Amino acid sequence: MTTSRRRTSAAPSTDPRLVRVDEDWLTLPNRWDIPVDVCAGADVPIESSAVDEVLTVLETADTLERLAAATGHPGAVIDRVALTPDLHKGAGIPIGTVLRTRGALIPQAVGNDVNCGMRLETTSLTVDRVRPHLDAIEKRLRHLFFEGGRRIALSGAQREALLRDGLPGLLDAGRPPADGVWSALRPGDADPGRLHAARYPTTTADAFRDWIESAGGTSYDSIIGSVGGGNHFAELQYVAAVHDRQAAYAWGFTVGQVVLMVHSGSLSLGHQANGTGLEQARTMWPDGVPLPGNGILPLLLDERSAAARRRYLDAFGNAANFAVGNRFFLALMMRAGLAAECGELSGEVVYDAPHNLLWPEEDGHVVHRKGATPAGGYAEAAGGPYALWGEPVIVPGSMGAASHVLRGHGNPRTLASACHGAGRRVPRGAASRGNDADLDAFLREFRVVTPLDHRDPSVTRRADVMAAWRRDLKQEAPWVYKDVGPVVSSLGRAGVADPVVELRPLLTVKG
Repeated sequence: MTTSRRRTSAAPSTDPRLVRVDEDWLTLPNRWDIPVDVCAGADVPIESSAVDEVLTVLETADTLERLAAATGHPGAVIDRVALTPDLHKGAGIPIGTVLRTRGALIPQAVGNDVNCGMRLETTSLTVDRVRPHLDAIEKRLRHLFFEGGRRIALSGAQREALLRDGLPGLLDAGRPPADGVWSALRPGDADPGRLHAARYPTTTADAFRDWIESAGGTSYDSIIGSVGGGNHFAELQYVAAVHDRQAAYAWGFTVGQVVLMVHSGSLSLGHQANGTGLEQARTMWPDGVPLPGNGILPLLLDERSAAARRRYLDAFGNAANFAVGNRFFLALMMRAGLAAECGELSGEVVYDAPHNLLWPEEDGHVVHRKGATPAGGYAEAAGGPYALWGEPVIVPGSMGAASHVLRGHGNPRTLASACHGAGRRVPRGAASRGNDADLDAFLREFRVVTPLDHRDPSVTRRADVMAAWRRDLKQEAPWVYKDVGPVVSSLGRAGVADPVVELRPLLTVKG
């Protein structure tokens, strides 16, 4: 069984600004009296720089007051913040932040990677069947992901249908070609009960007209089907342990079964959508009101900004729909690689869950999640395949470490949210200067498929290329992340989500 190397250390100290309420909850007192709950056991580290950043985010309460005074639109507030166990410093707003506003939305509380998220699928293969073929599977996946093997043919009509109507729209937009990874398509791929949101509402896809019309008919796309950078991946895993036998059986899991997990987002489309949101917020900024010192620009939910919000929400919805489609194609690529080396396989989607999104509600509230996943309970899962269990919660571990699937409880203390992973404990810059011996030991234990084949003699002779490759891998190495075990335990003890199965990795594809 693959294991990850962890550096042991004393129990993490708690930032003195956080007040521990019990074994798994802390609060963050603040001068605005905004409720801030932190779900984290005593064995889950929380960096002080993340607490600094949370307090900076709360300064947006002052910004909303100034906007209300300038526009005559009262009532815009931040009324609750929940922080998940993977909390760590971000770029202005921490990763692991769930923020609920009333009367305003905040594009930066979602960020650039709109609808970054997870897709998890079962297969009919067992780990004993797959393990002997890993050398061949690695080569096959490198070809599919990085050497032009995916051949995802899309027409302009299909592209627009995906952006406007999500994955169901794409699959209804015309018969897909029989070649490339389309051949791995199967019924149920767009089952709305297994997608947190099958379609994000839009009125137009004009913001991405260049991408739609670049097909010039049907063409092989070079954007969709990309893993992306950072902590994104596509991974071959197997079920190593079952914690909830009834839920695992109902969800299609068995010990030793191979599963596919994909973590990716909206790529350049998300960056453009967030840029649109910031542009519209600046356009609507009242004359005479200074820009906020924390750089966070809200959009009020008033009539004056209705057109600006619509432009942002259309681009936002387009990017969110694209992200679901991107994860779908990445899963097709994994299926195709497995089938080519291990024979025909069946299986089904367990769930597709978002991380970076906002949810406007009819009463004027907006729930924003940045690096956090929905963890709804029975009420949120009503009417679907998980009505008896609660929403599936997918918590990936760091590269080479275990991942977990849980069932949510809709806990109001976290705004029905859970963490989206273990969470970083070492910033990327410091991680890239990490220990070479640790990386070598890790690579002896674990398979990482990247565009560069680090075993190819023609590559290993290039010291500069190998140094850059090693630097990138160090940024995502297991030891730069928190231990996922205490993170998952915190969720269970706190009543946020209960473990169903534990998954162990066989191979990871990194962009």
